[in-house]
Amino acid sequence: MKQITQKLNYICLTLFMGGVILLSGCSEDFLKPDPLSFYEPTTTFSSESGLKAALAICDRHLKLYWATDHNEMLTVGTEYIFSELMVASATDKRSMLCDVANMLTPTSETSYQNLDRTNSIWYLWEETYVGIKYANTIIQFVDAVESLDETTKNIYKGRAYFHRAFRYMALTFQFGDIPLITKILEVPKQNYRSTKRDAILQMLAKDLEFAVQYVPDQKDMSQIGMVNKGACRVLLAKCYLAIGEYAKAKEQTDILIDDSGYSLMTNNFGTFNDGGEPQTWPITRNVIWDLHRAENKLIPANKEVILGLPNRGSNAESFVQMLTMRILYPFLFDGRLKTKDDKQALLNLRRNHADYNPKYDYMRAFGRGIATFRPTYFQTHTLWNVNGKLDATDLRHNSEVGNWIRMEDYRVNNKASSEFGKPITLFNPDNGALLCSDTVRRWFDVPHYIFYLDDPVNDANISGSDGNRGATNGGNADWYLYRLAEVYLLRAEAKYYMNENDPTIKDDLNALRQRANCTELYTGTVTIGDIVNERARELYWEEWRNVELTRVSLCLARSGKPDEWGNRYNLEDFDKQGGTDSNGGSYWYQRIIHYSMYNKGPIQIDATGNSNPNYTMDKKNIYWPIPNAAITANNKGELSQNYGYDGYDPATLKWDKWEDAVADEDKTVN
Repeated sequence: MKQITQKLNYICLTLFMGGVILLSGCSEDFLKPDPLSFYEPTTTFSSESGLKAALAICDRHLKLYWATDHNEMLTVGTEYIFSELMVASATDKRSMLCDVANMLTPTSETSYQNLDRTNSIWYLWEETYVGIKYANTIIQFVDAVESLDETTKNIYKGRAYFHRAFRYMALTFQFGDIPLITKILEVPKQNYRSTKRDAILQMLAKDLEFAVQYVPDQKDMSQIGMVNKGACRVLLAKCYLAIGEYAKAKEQTDILIDDSGYSLMTNNFGTFNDGGEPQTWPITRNVIWDLHRAENKLIPANKEVILGLPNRGSNAESFVQMLTMRILYPFLFDGRLKTKDDKQALLNLRRNHADYNPKYDYMRAFGRGIATFRPTYFQTHTLWNVNGKLDATDLRHNSEVGNWIRMEDYRVNNKASSEFGKPITLFNPDNGALLCSDTVRRWFDVPHYIFYLDDPVNDANISGSDGNRGATNGGNADWYLYRLAEVYLLRAEAKYYMNENDPTIKDDLNALRQRANCTELYTGTVTIGDIVNERARELYWEEWRNVELTRVSLCLARSGKPDEWGNRYNLEDFDKQGGTDSNGGSYWYQRIIHYSMYNKGPIQIDATGNSNPNYTMDKKNIYWPIPNAAITANNKGELSQNYGYDGYDPATLKWDKWEDAVADEDKTVN
């Protein structure tokens, strides 16, 4: 299997690159024959083993969105900095992507290294099309495998349709109108035309209807982590919402909630993880903590998981480290965080150091954060207000049980300071002086229950240097792709678009709030803002936040329903406006300017690199620019650039129907 997988990877990245020619430049050298040019793909894919290898790559490829790109989790992090919940915060990088309105252009993203490695826009374009290529490989060759019966072939097709749909769903809400590629071509195609977003979504709905029909339920499968019927229903529901088929979306969520064997986890289950160093940070066992432990996510006892991403075990080649404890915790262990007597507040002391005290081992308990991304004040504070009150009992925002870390929970662990053992403070209580010289990167709260991950190898190293002991970075960890909690939120959405006054909408939100031990429940009319807020509370670092906000923006424009401020959006122009003022734009933009740090002016900090970050976001940034490299490589055709970016031309021809785009591909194949 390993040999077949390696061979498939190599073949796909060479011979088949012509099928995705927009991803790289093409020269005459590309057309010169070499040994691989005589490779016949039907040989590899004439047997089930070849299909299994291709499907395994599709499954692994999904996981890499969360765990890869320079070992800094830039992929999913990029999704969050284009939302109201996070911003880039690597202030030592002079060109970090913060001034988005001015920095993001069609030529700013041409490799993984651009903009000081604080985003993955290029990766999310290029690698997503590579994932589509893997899925297309299965779809194109499965019918030629004579040893398979029709039912088995349809299962392979259904899973491949899911993988392709997942990736196209992301691309259409990140980049808008894009090239539609459904074939593996044996010769380069350089005359692609963009296909309209809605046309692609219609194709995805059709494909996922097929997948729901043929892909088996998880209860009928022996493998964990392969696409199942439940996952196909979730993605189909999202497609239905996007194209305005709200009743059909609700039907899919009803089936998942009532008739598929899934249920919300409401009690402790699985293995209890004590959090690494209980003397520093004790954990009171609770269902939210158990639900987010890597060792509990994919076990049979977890009835809430619909599809997860397996990423634990001893095979180093198969699993990748999830660096949440490095990328997403504040950067604390240096002299920029002081005590009022001018000492470094927090030290990283090895366990064999003479001054080591397990009560203050924050490196081991919380990791060695570098804060590549940081949450907004909205995410850490005001998001948790419901009915005008802070819900102090919500387990997803609770420090008393250990799920949430607030800055005041840290105690000075430097014995040289007279403040030893006292809470760290942002200001000197005696004179009001700021004690943290970079509050962007070094002062914010953390949802510890989501981001804490074991790292047994480094934890065994009691004498390792900074960043090489304890759970300093995070570890190999299973992750959720879909779980039932999201389905409740999707059902609430569908109800809202059909009838915003539906009194049962609150019941779907309250099901999650009651599980989280919330005191404040929804009692009256629920707004779309309430639904989107509950997504933020429940699905942080699971959902692709930018994609989901853009999808909701489309749904509001298509349905004509109001947002929480009473704004209504026009389908013709919600995504074709520019500027950084507070008026107009999309729902995506309105949430960003209401709740985030964007468009509030420069922030003064004392740090190397970007010492005066100015966080800006433009209405046009609801879609990212189509990379100029893709446009120029497609030199016999014309791809459409998005509104507001250099090269935008509303007269550029696009395919209005996905069938026409596929027919154009067939001309190249034939």
